Amino acid sequence: MRADRLMALLFLLQQREQVTAAEVARELEISERTARRDLDALAMAGVPVYSLQGRGGGWRLVGGARTDLSGLTASEARALFLVAGPASAATPAVKAALRKLVRALPEPFRVQAEAAASSLLLDPRRWGSNPAEVRPPRFLDALQDAVIRGVQVRLGYVDRAGADTERTVHPLGIVAKGPSWYLVAHTEAGRRTFRIDRVSSVDPTDDAVHRPTDFDLATSWREISDEVDRRRTPLEAQALCTPDGIGILRLAFGVRLEVGGAATDGRIEVVIRGSDEYVLAGELAGLVQWVEVTGPPGVRGELASIGSALMGRYG
Repeated sequence: MRADRLMALLFLLQQREQVTAAEVARELEISERTARRDLDALAMAGVPVYSLQGRGGGWRLVGGARTDLSGLTASEARALFLVAGPASAATPAVKAALRKLVRALPEPFRVQAEAAASSLLLDPRRWGSNPAEVRPPRFLDALQDAVIRGVQVRLGYVDRAGADTERTVHPLGIVAKGPSWYLVAHTEAGRRTFRIDRVSSVDPTDDAVHRPTDFDLATSWREISDEVDRRRTPLEAQALCTPDGIGILRLAFGVRLEVGGAATDGRIEVVIRGSDEYVLAGELAGLVQWVEVTGPPGVRGELASIGSALMGRYG
């Protein structure tokens, strides 16, 4: 069910004491079959709506036509406001409407609902690759619940070497990066990320999370991603690029490209990151029409070798 239709359907239920599938279909410009499916989906998702069968029947929202959504339980409120978070495909207008609705919730639910809206982030690109299908790992729900409730967890974790460890962490947010899911948490050693498919156990405690007042999941993940990208591509090559080639470089290198100012001859100074001299030279060899590499000497030497090999093969 689309998030914008969910919001429209909720508002329609609030405005009227009762609606039928035909009325929903007419108001939202969808088929009656889709309207019934959406109403069923809304109920199955935990939103407090119910149907009255028979002549004069229809769908109602628990609490009456003028409800302020206070009939929602804490878990239902959290589920609803996940739609407002950065992981959602909802439009900015829908997200803004949801954030307004959260202010109408009873005070005990409000903090957790707001936490739900910022607990999950979807980053669809693999490390250094294209978007991939995201599949939830085993302990995702338990960790997201800990993030939303703001409680510490004793985390069983298997590291890259296969060693099984246990530690207490302060869950701050969850990110899906390509096919992998990560927990962003505060630990005794500072901020850390944990691959959730390596988590072996999750034991929530009654201790509150120490959450920095200025913490923002999207900003934090951007910093983490930038650091990972830099570790994966530690080599920097300096180059001059013609103005009409900058767009091509952006497509070819993405975040590995840094664009500087204009040189005296009108070309643009750029820095391009790569994993090693040979691989980076191979990536740059086909861009000679726009790019002149000025350093380091190792990359220039590899480019010269590639050029000689091409001349020998095709000269």
